[in-house]
Amino acid sequence: MTSSSPLTGNFDKWNATLTFASRDPTSAVLQLEIQTASVHSRNSKDDDELKSKDLLNVAQDPVISFKTNKVVQTGKTTYDIVGTFTMRGVSKPATLNLVVADQGGGSGYIQGTVPFDLKDYGMTSSRKIGEHGEVDLNLKAEQVSGPELTRKRFR
Repeated sequence: MTSSSPLTGNFDKWNATLTFASRDPTSAVLQLEIQTASVHSRNSKDDDELKSKDLLNVAQDPVISFKTNKVVQTGKTTYDIVGTFTMRGVSKPATLNLVVADQGGGSGYIQGTVPFDLKDYGMTSSRKIGEHGEVDLNLKAEQVSGPELTRKRFR
């Protein structure tokens, strides 16, 4: 039996926009772009491995992206954002499970995770890091224009 150790890092450079076609939250379109070269961990050896051609391949694939196709409200503050996740030049359908913490006044926090299988994106490692990865989002959202959203009521 082999065990795997996590390989984690944070991205310093990214851009996200969340726009709505109407006051309905399910009209949302999330566009996210992450600069792969901005990844860092607490260890320079891990940074080199994350940036290598076997994992993020930052020299050839400088951007990880997610774009919404559909939004489904699953609870009072939870949403499934169905979209296209692109990494290492491979685009696949993915679901981002979001939790929105509304602070009122058009601002709040959005947290979510996009899970993926490394092999689906051509990722390998000489280290035993496991077969699955995830991109975790922790965003502070500020409404810049438009009317307040009207959410469905959940019990």
